[in-house]
Amino acid sequence: MARAENGPPHLAFDRVEVYYSALVAGLKGVSLSVNRGEFVFLCGQTGSGKSTLLKLITREVRETSGKVSLLGRDLGELPDREIPYLRRQMGIVPQDYGLLPNKKVWENVAYAMRAVDRSKREVRQRVPQILEQVNIMHRADAFPSELSGGEQQRVAIARALINDPPLLIADEPTGNLDPTHSAEIMALLSRLNEQGTTIIVATHDIPIVQRLQQRVIELEFGAIVGDTAAGDTWSPNISAAEYTTFEEKESEWATEGDDFEIYLDEPQPEPVAEVSDTDEEETPRA
Repeated sequence: MARAENGPPHLAFDRVEVYYSALVAGLKGVSLSVNRGEFVFLCGQTGSGKSTLLKLITREVRETSGKVSLLGRDLGELPDREIPYLRRQMGIVPQDYGLLPNKKVWENVAYAMRAVDRSKREVRQRVPQILEQVNIMHRADAFPSELSGGEQQRVAIARALINDPPLLIADEPTGNLDPTHSAEIMALLSRLNEQGTTIIVATHDIPIVQRLQQRVIELEFGAIVGDTAAGDTWSPNISAAEYTTFEEKESEWATEGDDFEIYLDEPQPEPVAEVSDTDEEETPRA
């Protein structure tokens, strides 16, 4: 478990509210702070406000009132033209992996470096390093459709980390995985946190959260109903709606067979500048 650093918070919410309409609230009066180097779980049922909170950080959603700050900067004052530069300070792991189906593993990861104008030399050096770090280098030449769900998730994490962001945000990173792959992904995120990366994970996997004993912020109907410190055992709010447990997942998978591979149909990655085929190198090697 990494030790959170002292000093100004990495992320802060001050009485933040989000209303999608006069009657539909995404968040209600949320105040919290996350220090550099912390590992934080956001827990709650579907519709509790977890995704809205994450989208506020990435500026996919704007607050109706209140203040969101990242590294001391009020994001409400951030011009739209600066949002892409803000997102370069964070690694984002979406629920659906968001991999480009017509590009190999190493190309998917390299693509994120090309989008921020990193040189070919940097790409050749960095891509093998990050693929080794997440234990997917042996699949560098595979296409997303040839990977298991756990392997696709590793590629998504590698892509999120490739530009060395100080903050990693993951939205339900184990939601489509079996228990074994879920444990592997969370172990990977824990190692990254030990290396100093601030981690924020939205999830409803109770066993994983309880086993890792990191800080847990629990949401219900858009409001914070619990904030459990790292090292303490967290139990979900009894009044919250059902959480999916490993046992429930295993029961579902038992009726579906042993094939856990997940295929992408229509990924929607964040738009970036296209790279011409003539400008791509061969697979980088360590």
